[in-house]
Amino acid sequence: MRRFFEAVEVAAPLSAGLLMLRVVAGLAFMFHGWGKIQDPFQWMGPESGMPAILQFLAAVSEFGGGLAWILGLLMPLSSLGIACTMAVAFWTHAVMRGDPFVGKGASYELALLYLALSLFFIASGPGKLSLDRLLFGVRSEG
Repeated sequence: MRRFFEAVEVAAPLSAGLLMLRVVAGLAFMFHGWGKIQDPFQWMGPESGMPAILQFLAAVSEFGGGLAWILGLLMPLSSLGIACTMAVAFWTHAVMRGDPFVGKGASYELALLYLALSLFFIASGPGKLSLDRLLFGVRSEG
């Protein structure tokens, strides 16, 4: 299980870029999740029809996942949670509601962008400047 959290070895400039992406996207997720984490089981309201447990998981994945991205902590797990949340957001906006990719009102642009970014973080890992590297080390090839 430890190997799952080991950081992938990457060059220093890429690690700096990963850190910048993690901090900016992580802060955005913490802001998106802040209101949700205040009332995690009902932030969508009773008329949404969304089960309370799924509302809770979305709130935790956004706020907690954002913090984890900033720290580079448990990146595969936090990125998977965010990916699942963004996949649901994408499906809701693009398929169920028929919102445009980009628009003045509701759209699925950010959900798709964050979904892609979370999949990227699953593949790339957090980089050298992360708690995952400090706590779990570097994944050896082979």
